[in-house]
Amino acid sequence: MSVFEIAGRRIADDTAPYVVAELGHNHGGSVETARELIRTAAACGAHAVKFQKRHNQTLYSPAMLQQPYENENSFGPTYGEHRAWLEFGSKAYQACQCEALKYHVACFATAFDEPSADFLAQLQVPAIKLASGSLTDEPLIRHVASLQIPMLLSTGGGDASDIDRAVQWMAAAHDRFALLHCTAAYPVTDYRELNLRCILTLKARYPDTVIGYSDHSVGIAMSLVAYAFGARILERHFTLNRAGKGTDHSFSLEPVGLRKLCRDLDRAREAMGDGLNRFYPSEVAPLSKMRRWDIHGKWQIGTKEEQEPKVRA
Repeated sequence: MSVFEIAGRRIADDTAPYVVAELGHNHGGSVETARELIRTAAACGAHAVKFQKRHNQTLYSPAMLQQPYENENSFGPTYGEHRAWLEFGSKAYQACQCEALKYHVACFATAFDEPSADFLAQLQVPAIKLASGSLTDEPLIRHVASLQIPMLLSTGGGDASDIDRAVQWMAAAHDRFALLHCTAAYPVTDYRELNLRCILTLKARYPDTVIGYSDHSVGIAMSLVAYAFGARILERHFTLNRAGKGTDHSFSLEPVGLRKLCRDLDRAREAMGDGLNRFYPSEVAPLSKMRRWDIHGKWQIGTKEEQEPKVRA
């Protein structure tokens, strides 16, 4: 059986689903908002919260950083100032880690470049996520794998050969990684592009690897389908208000949605059962009205006076 661990929590086919609330930059650069997001996600039932970490000078060209960026979602007049506003430093991350520890949720982040991965490693995060855009980034994948920290890798936009290569790069350093099926669109409005059967394909292709699902669809139904197909890590963007300033709020779950998702995933695990047909006491009364004959060949509907006994064929 494939097994994966984050902060000492075991994740496998026989465990409850592990729900990651993707906070990203929905905090808008505010540590207090981030802490409120952490508290709320924990109260909703999430097992982890996740941020995004970028080293802007490594990731973007000077021309791109100087590009004007004035729109309703902008936190600065240039793209560089906008991105700088949203990036947390060590003190901010440590404050978030303390808040997460207080509410018993794991706290980690997506690394978009090598300096960001090193930054997260110094903070001793329990896991590092790599986004779909990093699926073909051999230097980054090998670098993060070398840090010997559990890895999660989204597979959006990749075919089987892309995923095979990424798995080989990770496996060269360690075996503590999980794959998350994903469609790299935000949000996914064409449900035919979710292709959730890929979860079954990944489970068959990588039987020793825990498979998850990073969900960018609207609502919670597709995450439930993903769990039924075998996804054991479920990642959803989370916000306090979908009307908030920023590009990710509109397709994020609000507290009511995340609470329902966590509740329904727990119910789904129990509802799947063990696959053995059996008789439940709750069925006695309904069946006494629905079945004409009981298992002993006795007529059940009405009285003997109302109906002549019949012989079962």
